[in-house]
Amino acid sequence: MAQHLEGDWLELATAGGNTIRVLKAAHPRARRLRLTVTPKGARVTYPDGTHPAQVSAFLRHHADWLEQKLDELNLIVKPLPPLRVGHATTLPLRGEVATLDWADGAYPKIEAHAEGLTLVLPRPHTRALPVARGLLASHFESLIRRDVSRWLAFYVPQLGLAPTALKVRPMKSLWGSLDTRDRINLDLALALAPPAALRYVLVHELCHLKVRSHAPRFWAQVGQLLPDWREQRDWLRVNGATLKAELDRLVADVAD
Repeated sequence: MAQHLEGDWLELATAGGNTIRVLKAAHPRARRLRLTVTPKGARVTYPDGTHPAQVSAFLRHHADWLEQKLDELNLIVKPLPPLRVGHATTLPLRGEVATLDWADGAYPKIEAHAEGLTLVLPRPHTRALPVARGLLASHFESLIRRDVSRWLAFYVPQLGLAPTALKVRPMKSLWGSLDTRDRINLDLALALAPPAALRYVLVHELCHLKVRSHAPRFWAQVGQLLPDWREQRDWLRVNGATLKAELDRLVADVAD
C-alpha cells in the first residue's frame, strides 16, 4: 500500500488500485494514536509531536481493517474508466449525474443540454483527447465563475472586503485557499459538486479575508453568512475523494 502525505490528509493507494483518504489531526489531549471510520470518512488522531513515520506505520498496520470498514460504507474511491474519444460516459456535474457524449463538427466545442454535455470534435480525431480535456476544463471553470460572480455581489457588501482575484484550477487536496495577496483559489472539481458545496468553499475563503486562522470567531463569521456550512463541509468530506478522482480522469494533463 503506497501513501502520499499532503496537507491534512493521508492518501493511501491500495494494491487493488483503490484510493483511501484519511484525515489526520494532532490532538493536545490524545495519549495514543486512534483510527476511526464513520460515514464522514476515516480519521487518525495522534498526540502532539508524533513523528509522521509513526502515523504512517500505524496506518499500515491497520490497513486491511481500514479498507474493509471503508468498503462497507462505500467510501473507497473505485478505479474509474478512462475517458475515451467517441465512447459515451457519465459524470457528476453540479451534484447531478450527467451524460457525456461525442459528435462530429466543423470545429471543437462543447454543447451543454438537459442530459449533460456533448463534445463536438472535427475529424480526423488526431489529438482529440487533449482537446476534449481542455474543453471540459474550460467549461467547468466557466460554471464556477458564473456562480462565484453572482455570490460575490451578495457577500462582499456584507463583509466589507473583497478578494483581489479569483483563480480556478485543479487542486490536489484542498478545495480552496486565500493567498497573501488576497487572491482566492478554488478547485476545478467544485464544478462537479452541488452548487451549495461550492458556495461553502467560497464563503470559507471570503471569511479568511477577516480572520486568517480557524479561530472560533472565524467559524462564527462563516455561520453568519452561511448557516448550513457544516452540512456542506461534511458533504465534501464524504464525496470529495470521488470528485477529485472524476476530475482527474476528465481533465488530466491539462495545464494549470
